[in-house]
Amino acid sequence: MGALPAVSTTMRPSPALVRSTVLELLILTAHLLLYPTGVRQERRPPPPVPPPAAGPGDRPPVLLLHGFIDNRSVFVLLRRSLRRHGWPLVECLNYSPLTRDLRTAAELFGRRVEELCARTGSPRIDVIGHSLGGLVARYYIQRLGGDARIRTLVTLATPHGGTRVAPLMSAHPLVRQLRPESEVIAELAGPAPGCGTRFISFWSELDQVMVPAESARLDHPDLLSRNVRVSGVGHLALPVHWAVVASIRQALTTEEELGDSSAAVSVA
Repeated sequence: MGALPAVSTTMRPSPALVRSTVLELLILTAHLLLYPTGVRQERRPPPPVPPPAAGPGDRPPVLLLHGFIDNRSVFVLLRRSLRRHGWPLVECLNYSPLTRDLRTAAELFGRRVEELCARTGSPRIDVIGHSLGGLVARYYIQRLGGDARIRTLVTLATPHGGTRVAPLMSAHPLVRQLRPESEVIAELAGPAPGCGTRFISFWSELDQVMVPAESARLDHPDLLSRNVRVSGVGHLALPVHWAVVASIRQALTTEEELGDSSAAVSVA
């Protein structure tokens, strides 16, 4: 979650951008009201003894990972939708807003993934990450061996190529790691042969937090990926808009080979 950049007064914004900005402000207001409900880490049930074995038709657990200076409250609607449509286990991980290093956050995330797999008896899980959360999960997959545990990673407005938004925030070391020229972005652009995770990246041309907007696309020769362009909404709307949520559900239930493919979702 972050401040919306000001719209330039030297150019007349398009009607789509105006509608998107108004929607972003409404969502931001609602999210600020919900934010206190997600500050605490959610309680996890004790592990069964022994954990249940996953059946061939069972949907794997889903773990949700929020963005910068945010918490699990951003996923209230998405989580409810997944549960209503047959996902038996959907959990969230909060990482501290004081986190200064993406690699540290990825290690914490990896420990939670291992705990979830051990507790549920599922060998692999699916992950949905918003903004920075998607990059944390991707780093775990590519650099820490997490592809053995993550079947599918869905990213929403994640700066796969880095973003140049809000230069004044570069004093924060984590924000510096999101710059296109950072070591973290360079590591993720490096070779990833044999990575077994499927990647599905939702991005919007009206996302004012991704600069340029195409930086939220995942284009890597070694990764099985699909980029889904969303028209008509901005950064904060991607985890809550009904059309995007429906597309996320479809992505998690699709087993086809992805490769170099793309798709589009219109919410206009």
